[in-house]
Amino acid sequence: MKHLLQVITWKKCFILTLSILPLLIIFSFYGLYTNKFYFLKIDNYIFSFLMIIHAWFLNALYQLEKEPHIHMNSTRNLEYTMYAIFLVYLFKISETFYILLSYFDYSDLVLPQTFLPVGLVIFGLQFLLLIVTFTTFKHRRERIGPYRFDKVHE
Repeated sequence: MKHLLQVITWKKCFILTLSILPLLIIFSFYGLYTNKFYFLKIDNYIFSFLMIIHAWFLNALYQLEKEPHIHMNSTRNLEYTMYAIFLVYLFKISETFYILLSYFDYSDLVLPQTFLPVGLVIFGLQFLLLIVTFTTFKHRRERIGPYRFDKVHE
């Protein structure tokens, strides 16, 4: 774990996350089986909303590092929300993996030529987002320290 924190530094976490999130928001509207974008499905907007909360969490961490005691409560609540969003990220990566494995089940049907390349890119980005999110949690614990529950109402 220490080696991962040395390879992916605090600044790299922010840059990687802020570059991965917009790409995954775009790819959340993409249908792998049909090679089309679907903007009228509400499911796609839910995942995009969760990624916006992720960006808000990064902004809160940035603000917390500048002024440690002012934004502690809101950052704590956002981090607990991010734990739930992390589970949604796990679900989405397993869903993408399942879709990629279905390529062999539907190999006799005509699938778009972009199915595997784009699917692997989406899977790679989702996997990288999981790693970077987990690393961000670890960096927050090391750099900012634990949350103090005795000062909740201050």
